[in-house]
Amino acid sequence: MGAVNNMTQQTNDTFNIAGKDFSSRLIVGTGKYKDFEETARAVEASGVEIVTVAVRRVNVTDPNQPMLVDYLDPKKYTYLPNTAGCFTADDAIRTLRLAREAGGWNLVKLEVLGDQKTLYPNMIETLQATEVLIKEGFDVMVYCSDDPIMAKRLEDLGCCAIMPLGAPIGSGLGIQNPVQIRLIVEQANVPVLVDAGVGTASDAAVAMELGCDGVLMNTAIADAKDPIAMARAMKLAVEAGRLAYHAGRMPKKLYADPSSPLAGLI
Repeated sequence: MGAVNNMTQQTNDTFNIAGKDFSSRLIVGTGKYKDFEETARAVEASGVEIVTVAVRRVNVTDPNQPMLVDYLDPKKYTYLPNTAGCFTADDAIRTLRLAREAGGWNLVKLEVLGDQKTLYPNMIETLQATEVLIKEGFDVMVYCSDDPIMAKRLEDLGCCAIMPLGAPIGSGLGIQNPVQIRLIVEQANVPVLVDAGVGTASDAAVAMELGCDGVLMNTAIADAKDPIAMARAMKLAVEAGRLAYHAGRMPKKLYADPSSPLAGLI
């Protein structure tokens, strides 16, 4: 009976972003693939419902060039325009205004980077951009440092999802500060998604086991030797990590505890 209940819980386990329910807790990017065809195959294998699009890098509006929308149907997938490549609040605001004008997209991912070497978020500029975008009616999912104080500030400003980095963008190092991520999760009243740093399936599972609502990734899939297989692995990892979080892990112990009881031994 317990197994049936767990399966039911997993099947109905949706989460809500800006008033819309989503079943897949994995979000993937659309950059770094060899072509749009590979992008589409990886996205399909990942089972996602939301895909991120770098407004400044991916063609979604020029019909004279290959267009992402020809490979990923906007009616099937929720497009999440992001501000990758923006290093100031003004650039990020301008980019997302353009996205809304061009495609009508209101749900957006804000990232304002600090420097080219680390791609770490510039939180001062991020806060400035957040205030303007929310006043203009955008639903803002925000890439941020793994700082619980800053995460709370962004939530208080009205962000619909908080997205702390697990490690630097594209590093594949996995979650470097699980305690910080856990603190952000425990205090949040909006979805928390690990954004950046995932390298392999176990990293995604760890994020979900910490209680995160989802995981966003790009390089981990696009730079894998077999992106399609890795996309499938990430789908399963996110599902497994979420189920493990609900199941409640056993306590860690300093000493062994036999799997079989000692009483009644012959």
